[in-house]
Amino acid sequence: MRTPRSLGRFYETTEPIVTIDTDSPPRVLFSGEDLLVEDLPVGTKVIYPRPPVAGLPNVKAAIRRAINQPEESPPLHALLRPGMKVTIALDDISLPLPPMRTPDVRQQVLEVILPLLADSGVDDVHLVIAVCLHRHMTRDEMKRMVGADIFDAFYPDRYYNHDAEDPGGNVVIGETRHGEQVIVNRRAAESDLLIYVNLNLVPMDGGHKSVGTGLTTYEGVKAHHTPDHIRKSDSYMDPARSELHRSVERIGKVIDANLNVFHVETTINNRMFDGPLDFLMKREEAYGEVDRLKLSAMKAALSRMPAAAKRKMFQAVPAAYEVIAVAAGKTEPTHAKILKASWAQYAVDVDFQADVLVYGVPFISPYNVNSILNPLLVQVMACGYFFNFYRGKPLLKKGGTLILTHPCSDAFDPVHHPSYIEFFHRLLPETRDAKVLEAKYEREFAENPTYVHLYRTGHAYHGAHPFFMWYWGENGRAHMGRIIAVGADNAHVPRLLGWEPAETLAEAIDMARSTHGRGAEIAMLHHPPIVMTQNLG
Repeated sequence: MRTPRSLGRFYETTEPIVTIDTDSPPRVLFSGEDLLVEDLPVGTKVIYPRPPVAGLPNVKAAIRRAINQPEESPPLHALLRPGMKVTIALDDISLPLPPMRTPDVRQQVLEVILPLLADSGVDDVHLVIAVCLHRHMTRDEMKRMVGADIFDAFYPDRYYNHDAEDPGGNVVIGETRHGEQVIVNRRAAESDLLIYVNLNLVPMDGGHKSVGTGLTTYEGVKAHHTPDHIRKSDSYMDPARSELHRSVERIGKVIDANLNVFHVETTINNRMFDGPLDFLMKREEAYGEVDRLKLSAMKAALSRMPAAAKRKMFQAVPAAYEVIAVAAGKTEPTHAKILKASWAQYAVDVDFQADVLVYGVPFISPYNVNSILNPLLVQVMACGYFFNFYRGKPLLKKGGTLILTHPCSDAFDPVHHPSYIEFFHRLLPETRDAKVLEAKYEREFAENPTYVHLYRTGHAYHGAHPFFMWYWGENGRAHMGRIIAVGADNAHVPRLLGWEPAETLAEAIDMARSTHGRGAEIAMLHHPPIVMTQNLG
């Protein structure tokens, strides 16, 4: 095994990239709820995650320090007065992935803040989950996120999901210089103080995006969730280079000018697995005999289980994440501190771009917690999130080939994703052009009374959500020359998505070499856990 020349302190301290030699062990890739063990061609560069940053020794002490010494704001206790109206908004179940072990960090923040409010004579307190157009969380999910004591004290009248379709529940508070309407949850807008409790999983989370996207409506999100904004976003993980984030920032500045907002932001390390699944956190050349036995046993067990059972097994295992940073105060300086900590965990420096990029797509995304990763969400992970896991230059050259592993099953959850089913089977056969879909069908789905009803009264994503998921992959699709799906259990899903199927990784690599030549440079992003590349040259 050899490593490339040193590119800086990340390489010197963690050696997160290896180049495959002939004696290298096979690599493990996720393929939905399955694990593939594959040999990669000689010379393949495998980009591994950095080891987990050490968690804070006392999370609640860090929370207290953050709210008592906030960024460009008086301490939280100085903002409180008896009889005031306070709303606490919380990130929803889409973060983190998989859900973290209890107590969730949102519970820990609330356990510090709520007694402070009570001691200050603040009794009018509501907890609002900032779901925007995501599905409403279930009672059990809500209870798990904040703990039984807080749940029992506030649910259901003072702890509930934001409703983006409530005719009287949202209010326009202004407009940006670009004509973007600024629409916010009415309870939050009419509060004397809005406290936003955030959990940053990746650098695209938090900041102005929290209130401006989490507590708005379809019309509010529509301002920036468009094919044009996505195409002009040079990585969602680098907000300064993202047109989407520039729009969100304009909206957020109007919110901060009109509302009294106090942010509590947190971020976590990448300790996604431990215990029986701890081998998934290791590089394969570091596997011991026990690790190899665990991998063999898991592959054998998964091969005998139906898809639903495999999905349930993986989603039942909470992640061992640890909180690594807490900051509080005004929006922008608070977010800047958390971004710095987040990039310190994820950034791996590279000095190249690959002709061919390989990664496995796992069983989960922000939009299918406790549900199915349907074909549109496989597309979101492949062309949206994983492609955008970079800062500076993309890991894949313009016109390069992406190879992903996933069964791409034609399976949808009718409770969580009813509008996805119609989008996939009715609209995509007509066109994959995002601009056409936006102009011709988006508002029809957004205002469909059945989809509005299922969103408001059940646990369905909003009718417009599948459109945003298709747009989310727009810059990845525009950048890639070919997309090859390995291990699909059917041919029609990849083809409907505009992809090519291949039965094996070796076949897919041969297909890619037919485009880029035998000397094509191949790279693999080794998930899990999350890894992002940084190429600032």
